[in-house]
Amino acid sequence: MPKVLVTDKLNTAGLDILKQVADVDYKVGISAEDLKKIIKDYNALLVRSQTKVTKDIIDACSQNMKIIGRAGVGVDNIDLDAATQKGIIVVNSPEGNTTAASEHTIAMMMSLARLIPPADASMKKKEWRRSDFLGFELFSKTLGIVGLGKIGARVGKIAQAMGMKIIAYDPFVSQDFASQLRFQLVTLDEIWKRADIITFHVPKTSETVNLLNKETIQKCKRGIRIINCARGGIINEQALAEAIKSGHAAGAAFDVFNDEPVKDSPLLELGDRVVLTPHLGASTEEAQLNVALDVAEQIRDVLSGGFARSAVNLPAMKAETIAEVKPFMTLAAILGTVAGQLAEGKMQEIQIEAKGELAKKNTDPLTVAVLKGVLSSSIEGVNFVNAPVIAKSRGIKIIESKSFDSGDYVEELKITLKTDKNTKILSGTLLAQAIPAIVQIDNYSINATPAEHMLITHHQDKPGMIAQVSTILWQGNINISSMHVGRKGPREMSVMILNLDDPLPAELVKKVSQVQGILEAKYVRLVDC
Repeated sequence: MPKVLVTDKLNTAGLDILKQVADVDYKVGISAEDLKKIIKDYNALLVRSQTKVTKDIIDACSQNMKIIGRAGVGVDNIDLDAATQKGIIVVNSPEGNTTAASEHTIAMMMSLARLIPPADASMKKKEWRRSDFLGFELFSKTLGIVGLGKIGARVGKIAQAMGMKIIAYDPFVSQDFASQLRFQLVTLDEIWKRADIITFHVPKTSETVNLLNKETIQKCKRGIRIINCARGGIINEQALAEAIKSGHAAGAAFDVFNDEPVKDSPLLELGDRVVLTPHLGASTEEAQLNVALDVAEQIRDVLSGGFARSAVNLPAMKAETIAEVKPFMTLAAILGTVAGQLAEGKMQEIQIEAKGELAKKNTDPLTVAVLKGVLSSSIEGVNFVNAPVIAKSRGIKIIESKSFDSGDYVEELKITLKTDKNTKILSGTLLAQAIPAIVQIDNYSINATPAEHMLITHHQDKPGMIAQVSTILWQGNINISSMHVGRKGPREMSVMILNLDDPLPAELVKKVSQVQGILEAKYVRLVDC
């Protein structure tokens, strides 16, 4: 039974889901050193923000580690590059805490605007200092949103309902999308210049680290107020603290920090001019339940042979992307596996062509499946996660194309594998009940349902050829389950696929290849297709 390790606090409902398919060890607060020692024994790891899944920890994982789940939105505490290289899927819960994080952002903005924290503290000291807590109204103010994902968009809609004017920056969002929200899409420089309040909703990446710094703060309006409930490190805390002290910035509200737990952030010294909370964005009962269920379900599905719907290092394999081509996934892996085992020499180029109705669909997942099949023929540990990375590292050129000409089949997938020694062409389609079929090998038409064990020959079509091959297999106690032949004409060259019930020893393949008239004989085995 698979083993799952959980190292951060998780709702018990999530643990119950994991226990449906795995043995679960719950070790909250485990040290990095201890985690590194035991991680090799597990097939899945589930964390929140506290556990840092570094390259050292990922390197210590065995080949049995399938998936790392982060119960939350960000994955900056997980080394994605190391996980991808190792072939480990990394998933998160991009929607589980959307409501909680959005509402917390609004709460922080309103607390900052109306000086609620210091007023509350004063009241609890039995003081009545109304004149000391003069706030400002949000109505008609311009809110600049940096990052228009689910949380940023929701914050904008709430603020819009409060009468705020919304301008937003997101290089990955279309004008049409922003128009539907009735937001104005602008540049970052316009955000700095025009906004009265700026809120950040972007992940922490090399492009967003230190996004708001000394230089960009100076571009902002005097009296600017900054909200950060996204990720620590996006804003230079020292530069912002200096701007608040000088009066250029009026204040800030932070839920996330460059270093957590916070010990010496310069924001701690600013008193009533800042509102600070200890990373509470997802801290609601509903959000904790949602992210626990979401990530636990994804881990369960992957360990059960399914797909993760929110794999951050596997964009081509999103559930919504896979859905329309899922029946072709097995066929793609089969074609890749067969081509990889038939080819000889160093792989140079893989062409993948979707034909007919298949060409109208998003075939990115099929490309990944083909790569996995091709590379698995010669490399251990290849999976859907690292196949594209391995292909790129080996300099293999990937060419994807589409043809709406259906030809003989309504939907067809064709791959051409080029090496420094030869070229192999395979095409396939789906029969009734989504049964995969190989319909072309090189220049030969064929109609073969693949099996786990296959003997594929390229030979001259002449009397006695099939009998000689069958005799060799009979003598080796190998049972033939079915036979498929494709030829250009009588007594011309042809291909044959013999589906076998048993593995084929190398010595028997050699005997078959020595039969007069056989140009090539290859044993092909389908594994994990």
